[in-house]
Amino acid sequence: MPTKHLQQVINYRFTDERLLEAALRHRSLGSIHNERLEFLGDSVLGMVVAQTLFQQYPDASEGELTRLRAQLVRQETLATVSRRLDLGRALQLGPAAGRSGGADRSSILADALEAVLAAIFLDSDFQTVKRVVLCLLEPELAALSSAPPEKDPKTRLQEALQGEGLSLPIYQVIETLGLPHERQFVVECAVSSAGLIAHGRGASRKAAEQEAAARAFRQLNSTQQRNA
Repeated sequence: MPTKHLQQVINYRFTDERLLEAALRHRSLGSIHNERLEFLGDSVLGMVVAQTLFQQYPDASEGELTRLRAQLVRQETLATVSRRLDLGRALQLGPAAGRSGGADRSSILADALEAVLAAIFLDSDFQTVKRVVLCLLEPELAALSSAPPEKDPKTRLQEALQGEGLSLPIYQVIETLGLPHERQFVVECAVSSAGLIAHGRGASRKAAEQEAAARAFRQLNSTQQRNA
């Protein structure tokens, strides 16, 4: 997909199109890639979402705002938005990543969207990128108002352990798998006071921790039911 069409889809025209081109270069292409833009875009997105939620939910607690923000900035949500934009067609991928379906991989799509948002920010200003973000996330923001914020697995596990007077979990990366452009992390979640050990795997450490926490939470529930 030509970059001009992508600009139409996101409703923003770049003054310096080189910024957009840089945002679409995956690390599988070599040393010149979009990871620095991804780093900046993550912060820009987080600020836009945090400010918006702070204004729209004046009675929400810090924990509730944190969970709402997590729903909007998580990899799955960003990948959904990217697919809605057909962003994968505009990505520039190395041969290996392209052959392995990288253009539709959630982690790559989410990272690329963050990089594009950083490019918009550098090309304009905060208010402009905020307008773009709110437009892109409009369906997701609307869905938030009709459903209570869902607690992520790590939060659910922590609250359950605290309720039982047990120690908090310790997360540790025990293995990394795959090539640099398609890295997978294996994380161990250990709760010594409950004798629980669970493992999770994901394209990022955060995703792997969430999966490990979800499995540990299920183990804890099973143990409680057996002892009831």
